[in-house]
Amino acid sequence: MVETPEIGKDSVAVLLKGGRLPSWHALTADEQRAFSEEHVELMLSVAREHGMMRLEGYKLLSPLQDWARFWVIEFPDLADAEAWIDAEMAPPYGLYGHFEYHVSRRWKKDELDGWVANPLSPIVVPAGTRPVLNTDLSVDEESVIVLLFGRWLPGAEAETPEERGDREHIELMQSVAREHEPVRLEAYRLIGPQPNWHHAWVIEFPDLEGAEAWIEAELRPPHGRFATKTYHLARKWAPEYFATWVPR
Repeated sequence: MVETPEIGKDSVAVLLKGGRLPSWHALTADEQRAFSEEHVELMLSVAREHGMMRLEGYKLLSPLQDWARFWVIEFPDLADAEAWIDAEMAPPYGLYGHFEYHVSRRWKKDELDGWVANPLSPIVVPAGTRPVLNTDLSVDEESVIVLLFGRWLPGAEAETPEERGDREHIELMQSVAREHEPVRLEAYRLIGPQPNWHHAWVIEFPDLEGAEAWIEAELRPPHGRFATKTYHLARKWAPEYFATWVPR
């Protein structure tokens, strides 16, 4: 039995806001199946060649137009990430996808791990296991995911930590973590910051109550008025299946 490998500090994480374009649904069932099978084989070959370290998908509870899923895909370096992106957009399958890629690095991992009292156990996959095509890709309804995209508002970084209420905010969020016990808390820092977000968080709770409490606390002043943040609720998408994609 082989466990999911530890993510190195120098790894690169591809964050993908993805989905299918309406044109996908104009294809016949046979075309969809053929394109999907070809795509899966291509991406598995890229995963093996470039040492993919992690593949996790999240399905939004409320899709936004063509954006329906969020992905975290980790590789040893930037060249490996670029190879994955190029392959994913290749035709014919890539012609029918909505792709918004952001390259990032894990941020504050050691610090944030300390906030999670009872982390999830890694999915254990037997060595040599290959993904089974046509698997039932159901969501995991045992938890709720908060996807958070945010940044400081312009000028906020010129304020002192006391004026922004940084310490009070951290203490508040830690109290929410103690009460609602998230099982995952991850942060990513974009290599190329976007106008509306510089960081992304994946926070997993056992129930919706915890997710709501986290979002409410994030918005509280004074800290909340110095930052802009966007929130989306999601579920893990077929986690056992996608764990089998990681080469072992």
